[in-house]
Order: sequence, then structure tokens, then C-alpha cells
Amino acid sequence: MRVLVTGGAGFIGSHIVDQLQAEGHDPIVVDDLSTGSRDNLSDSVPLHVVDIRDQSALAQVFEQVRPHWVSHQAAQMSVSRSVREPVFDAEVNVMGLLHVLELSQQHGVERLVFASSGGVLYGDVYEPASEDAPAAPISPYGITKRVGEDYLRFFAHEHGMQTVALRYSNVYGPRQNPHGEAGVVAIFSKKMLAGEQATIHGDGEHVRDYVYVDDVARANLLALAADLPEPFTALNIGTGIGTTTNQLAERIRECCQKCWSDAGRAGEVPAARHGPPRAGDLRSNLVSANRAGQLLG
Repeated sequence: MRVLVTGGAGFIGSHIVDQLQAEGHDPIVVDDLSTGSRDNLSDSVPLHVVDIRDQSALAQVFEQVRPHWVSHQAAQMSVSRSVREPVFDAEVNVMGLLHVLELSQQHGVERLVFASSGGVLYGDVYEPASEDAPAAPISPYGITKRVGEDYLRFFAHEHGMQTVALRYSNVYGPRQNPHGEAGVVAIFSKKMLAGEQATIHGDGEHVRDYVYVDDVARANLLALAADLPEPFTALNIGTGIGTTTNQLAERIRECCQKCWSDAGRAGEVPAARHGPPRAGDLRSNLVSANRAGQLLG
């Protein structure tokens, strides 16, 4: 299948591209490279450097590629930036999505899988939330993800396009950007390996559900091909296991200390310090992936 992957040069998108290639599909990438990198892709993967907010440029890509499936991973992904710049967040996460949906409908795309977020959609939850839990986003980022799912549902029922929203918990793994505001595992790892002090925002007792990027990519491939019973399907992708930021920081520090020892480097990796809390951060968030297990296998 020809699969257009928006945001395909980014952290999660590039892993999806790798798995698509491994399974014999033909991935084509759209990415503005604002956070992604050509280095994340094989030389054999076509890359169109296009911003999804530019509908005319995106239309040219669709006309050229004529994809069977679309994996929509491109997004403004920082909660704190969405609080500071809600208009920019909506331009990318709502208008950009609408451009992709409209062009997918016009070109007869059979299925579109959308990167949603269980990490912001449900609000503060202290037990793993199912897909039936009420949406209670507290940040503009969460609001745009909820609106995005509503548009997927509309296009599914109005135009007969199969759409799937995958509600990721906190994704971590190789190629995660350690220089931005999102991606705490990469940020802590880079700082601690360099002997710098990482900063925990607030008291560090925020609870998150961390899921490995290869598992998220696999869920995307399964969602593209699975026989699903409804035109629109929302599925949580996570582990249901909670970890506080304090626990995470200490575990990463232990791993970095071992790396230092193995490399013959003397000294002690600095423990993280606590800084001011960040606007829009949830206290606790966990998702149940039981339904994904049932429908995707």
C-alpha cells in the first residue's frame, strides 16, 4: 500500500515509516522539518518538505502520491506551548488536520489514522482510563486533540472514510527530541549523560504512563490494516502503569551512572533539581489499552 505519513521525519512518524517499509508497504513522508530530521529516514523514502498548514502545497503532494492510507502524525505537540500560543496550536492541530482530511476525502483515501492523545484528553485520572471515560482536557493541546477526533468522526460518517484515533500516553524512545519542551525521557537522559542537572517541574509527583515508541508504531500499522467494526474508532495506546517524574528521574540517573562507569568516567551523575511547575500539566494520567488489545491483537 502507498501510505502518506505526515510528520514522518519526526520521532514517532519515522518509526512508523521504518515498520511500513519492513512490511513491504510504500511510505511517502510529508514533514516541514521544524522538529523532524531527514536523518531519521532511509534514503529510499520520498520526503516532501511541506507544512500541513499550506493547503495548496499539500494538495500537490496528494495529487502526486494518491495514497491508499494516511498516517497523520504531524502536530504541535507541546502542552506548555499550546498554553502560551493557543492560536498556533489550533492552526497546526485543527486546520492542518482539516487540510489532511479534506484532501484524503477528495483522493479516495481508504483509511486515516490520527495521532491523538490519551495523555491530555482525559484530564486528571488516577486509574487507567478507558476510551469511554469523559473527555476533560485542561490545555489547548488537549482541546485540539478532542476537536480533531470530532472531525474524524464527522468525515467517517459523512464521507464513508474509515478513521482511527490512537490516544497515545507518554511515548519515549530513540530519536525523541531532547531539545524541546516535550519528551522528558530524552531531555533527562541528554542532560544527565552530559553531567548537567536536569530540572523537574513542580514537586515531581506527577504520574505518567510511559509507552515505548516501537510499540506505538506497531499499533499504527495494525490500526491501518485491521478489520474494525465501526467507521470511526478511538483506541488508547499505553501500558496502564504509572510512574512519577521523581521515580523516572532517579531511574534515568541510575542508568546514566552505569553508562559513566562502563565508559570509565569518574564522578557522580547529578540528581535532578526541582523548578517551578508548568502551566497545563496534569497531576496524574493513565490509560487502559484493553480495547486496543481486543481490536488490534
